[in-house]
Amino acid sequence: MKVAYCDCFSGISGDMFLGSLIDAGLPLEVLKKELSKLNLPDNYHLHVESVKQGTLFAKSFSVHGDTHEMNADNGHIHSNDSKQEHNSHHEHDHEHHHHEHQRSYQDIADLIEKSDLKPAVKETSIHIFHTLAESEAKMHGTTVEKVHFHEVGALDSIIDVIGAAIGLDYLGIDHLYASSLPYGEGHIHTQHGLLPIPAPATLDLLTRASASLRSNPSDKELVTPTGAAILAALATFERPDIRLSKVGIGSGKRQLPWANIFRLIIGETESPHTHQPLVVIETNIDDMNPQIFGILMEKLFKAGALDVFAAPIYMKKNRPATKFSIIAKKQDESHLAELMLRESTTFGLRVYPIYRYKAERTFETVETPYGPVTVKIKLLDGERLFSAPEFDDIKRIADEQNVPFMTVWQAALEG
Repeated sequence: MKVAYCDCFSGISGDMFLGSLIDAGLPLEVLKKELSKLNLPDNYHLHVESVKQGTLFAKSFSVHGDTHEMNADNGHIHSNDSKQEHNSHHEHDHEHHHHEHQRSYQDIADLIEKSDLKPAVKETSIHIFHTLAESEAKMHGTTVEKVHFHEVGALDSIIDVIGAAIGLDYLGIDHLYASSLPYGEGHIHTQHGLLPIPAPATLDLLTRASASLRSNPSDKELVTPTGAAILAALATFERPDIRLSKVGIGSGKRQLPWANIFRLIIGETESPHTHQPLVVIETNIDDMNPQIFGILMEKLFKAGALDVFAAPIYMKKNRPATKFSIIAKKQDESHLAELMLRESTTFGLRVYPIYRYKAERTFETVETPYGPVTVKIKLLDGERLFSAPEFDDIKRIADEQNVPFMTVWQAALEG
């Protein structure tokens, strides 16, 4: 299994993560091509350069364009981000135009869903934003559906998150691991006023992920909400044993007393089908409208569940019921359990550890007489075992062109 270890020597932000992916082999042209599949404004361009941090060279990534639409990787964060050195005039102007880049979680999810991005990239991107939305909702006493992102809704932050998903997919990373994260003292100026470091939403994200923190003398925020969301949604805070293949180094924009870098260390685990520790969250329900199960499944998948399934059972007094099960990563256990308790009639949940063996997977785009179709490839020890067209691609093409589903399916297999 191909994995990557996030060495957060000087923290993490969205642009640092993208810089490391590009340094590790993600071509800028591929990133641009994939981002063009989104319905984004065209008043921006991506900029990458090699910069020196201390005695080391690293890739610096930034998005340039209309500053009213795009403020940095969380524009209020005066930290590792690409535009943190605001003067007072800019900050004043930023407050006046804040409404121009407020986007709800649903706005961003719809933007991603309606794009032609690969299904795996869509899933990862939405999962990161949903993870962030949960923390924002908790901090502001609202729901995920009602959350409006301010700085994180800016175009460059959207590019950072979706670009991260594109890069991980392109490099074939199956799983992320992460080091401890630096935190210090101080405060940040936000649209909501003066806040302590780490920012409340950032701290909640890291709590959900059971992140490890280490003391740092800086009074600057070194972990931005976007960086924290990427790790909280995708990473396990452990140091894996890996066979090293490459390293990507991303640069922060602020000059610090040390090299302001983030390293993505990429390699293979001992076996490509090494087992992965997970948890099962489970309950028996005999008093809920069955129509709600479909809604609940959809919400759980969006919140990071790896699998959700239901089975008919009989409970005490021979009453028919449903055993409802969720397979999830350990770091997602608490918020998935909370979602179940809030959204279903159950009074309690069983949780137990499991592990699974996982084959490698990759995706290809094949050309058919009806248009391009994404095909998922199953690999074991590098051997190609099985391929299957993506259901959503086939259904969309069949509906658009009024062609039988199986006709498009067969054309994709033969493509």
